[in-house]
Amino acid sequence: MPKLSPKGVKWLKGFHLIAVGSWIGGAISLLALYFLKSDVTDGGVLFGINRSIHHVDMNIVVVPGAIGSLLTGLCYSIFTQWGFFKHNWLTFKWIVTLTAILFGTFCLGPWETAMMEISGKIGITSLSDPAYLYNQQMNLMFGTLQVLVLLITIFVSVFKPWKGKKQATQAR
Repeated sequence: MPKLSPKGVKWLKGFHLIAVGSWIGGAISLLALYFLKSDVTDGGVLFGINRSIHHVDMNIVVVPGAIGSLLTGLCYSIFTQWGFFKHNWLTFKWIVTLTAILFGTFCLGPWETAMMEISGKIGITSLSDPAYLYNQQMNLMFGTLQVLVLLITIFVSVFKPWKGKKQATQAR
């Protein structure tokens, strides 16, 4: 497979950083929006907050950022010397990225959608509805955990803490 030129790698890095920034920045924004609900007294406002969270997540920032991170990561692995599993820190990044996307798709996204739908149907009563409260708690708790893991992954990418698999084998 042909490799990117140094200038091509810089462009790829720029797009990768934009995607990662969108994903993590968007996720942090979603968590911040949850705290707007604490003083809400109107069902329409509650639904609006949940709809905004859903829209920012699915259409504008988080999902496009996650997909962009995955695609630019694939390009890095295919078109540069880094490969997919050449280093343990790369393996870690692949595991985190794929797990985060799958968890977001099958857990965080459905919890968020349920909150939006419930608040759209029953308004302010949602704040005492067990299903709504469950979805909100799961989304807030696991969304926060996911953001923390993604932030850790940034530092793993910067510091590259584990030796390459070949180097670790040779050192034994």
